[in-house]
Amino acid sequence: MKKVLIVGAGFTGVVIARQLAEAGIASLVIDQRDHIGGNCHTERDDRTGIMLHKYGPHVFHTDDEEVWNLMNQYGEMMPYISRIKTTINGQVYALPINLHTMNQFFGTAMSPTEAQDYISTLAEDIPVPQNFEEQALSMVGRDLYEAFFQGYTEKQWGLSPTELPASILKRLPLRFNYNDNYFNHRYQGVPRDGYTALMTAMLDHPLIETRLECSYPLEDSTEYDHTFYSGPIDAYFRYRYGRLGYRTLDFETLYPTESDYQGCAQMNYGNADIPYTRITEHKHYAHWENHEKTVCYRETSRLAEEGDIPYYPIRLAQEKEQLSHYLHLANQERDVTFIGRLGTYRYLDMDVTIREALDCARAYLITANAVR
Repeated sequence: MKKVLIVGAGFTGVVIARQLAEAGIASLVIDQRDHIGGNCHTERDDRTGIMLHKYGPHVFHTDDEEVWNLMNQYGEMMPYISRIKTTINGQVYALPINLHTMNQFFGTAMSPTEAQDYISTLAEDIPVPQNFEEQALSMVGRDLYEAFFQGYTEKQWGLSPTELPASILKRLPLRFNYNDNYFNHRYQGVPRDGYTALMTAMLDHPLIETRLECSYPLEDSTEYDHTFYSGPIDAYFRYRYGRLGYRTLDFETLYPTESDYQGCAQMNYGNADIPYTRITEHKHYAHWENHEKTVCYRETSRLAEEGDIPYYPIRLAQEKEQLSHYLHLANQERDVTFIGRLGTYRYLDMDVTIREALDCARAYLITANAVR
């Protein structure tokens, strides 16, 4: 019987393991942490009983029906609409920028058509934006850019918006109606029992073995027919071309005396002179539960150093050049597939991660069956 080694027990590794197991292929899933789930790991807070998103909040959103059905197969997905607020100069606004945000910010009562016409007079004429700042100025003009994007972006990335690609901002919606749903996807939700319980159920198969607090490579790594590697691609090659750049996050846990600290799940802080980027109140991600107390995370972004948990790949010119070297090495590896956010050095939403894991597992099964 073929046996596969899967490095990483986040969504990528867990989905691949389950797909292979159902096709009759055994796998060993390893992770250097003491839990499964990767950065989507959830656990109950000892003091409040609230379900914590241990590495920052994760709201699942997708238009991929197969991926959504897979999530519901292993856990009950509860409806959840992400409505984010931001505090700027002592005022609270709704994100993404929508008609309510604009009317509140400008002290107006514009209709959708009036708002579009007004924003068009503010937007700067930049035919082909070359960076984040130019993209924002061409979309909303300087006043909205400086209030809602400039300070927050500098804190999140540790860089001037002029140094960041325009593509980062293109993902964010701008709405000329009162829709304050942060995402546009058809399916949106949070697992009733948390992401870790869902992934635990996915790993519950006799052909799947899981080992935690286990580093790669294993002494017997060569005994496996194939390796799916979702760890950092630069670590696999022992940082031959240097470490790829990531932003990491620091979380300060708060236990307010109030039963409801901020009245919403996520409050951003756009001003550059406030060091943290946002405060998340985790009880609001499980709106079907009742808790007398509350717990919050105050979140600060900084450049990842050795030993830090990598969150966001930076992917500027230097990193892209390094990545090209690592991808060249990866293409020369036999019986190793590099996959996932760290394995490919890309920012991936959860649904895209799962979709790529499904496709990757199926491609492997076609090859494995052809070899038999």
